[in-house]
Amino acid sequence: MIGRRITVEPLTQAAFAPFGTVIDKAAVAPRPMNGGMARRFHDLARVDVAGADGRVVIGHVEADPYALPLRLSLVERHPLGAQAFVPLTAAPFLVVVCPDEGGTPGRPRAFLTAPGQGVCYAIGTWHGVLTPLDRPQDFLVIDRGGPGANLEEHSFDEAWIVVPAAE
Repeated sequence: MIGRRITVEPLTQAAFAPFGTVIDKAAVAPRPMNGGMARRFHDLARVDVAGADGRVVIGHVEADPYALPLRLSLVERHPLGAQAFVPLTAAPFLVVVCPDEGGTPGRPRAFLTAPGQGVCYAIGTWHGVLTPLDRPQDFLVIDRGGPGANLEEHSFDEAWIVVPAAE
């Protein structure tokens, strides 16, 4: 593979903060509920929406796996709403984000989630596609529904190559 290289790094709240929130139940103390038979990990991420008649929606995505090294040629963003991905299994997945540089994506960063972590991309954050590794994976997706153009895509002139941290 040709192209520029990005090394995958562990997903931490501090490293991901410029792009959104890490959804991780380890970050909050659970509240007992249902007579002590359940635990609620409350307020793990905020899903903001903008625009007239915007609303928060929940979807379910079945995603096919990718392999590393990964050729990254396309990223997207959502100018009218945050977008959260919550895995329904403990399998880690790849998260690629880019800072905004005057309306176009800057140098990408790649993160590998810990088992059970999810992410909530802030409004307008450039990010890669949903990228499970090694096996298919299901996700709950919480994002914006309603009228308005809430998807922008950017194709890089030269692809980036995402490689594991060990390389």
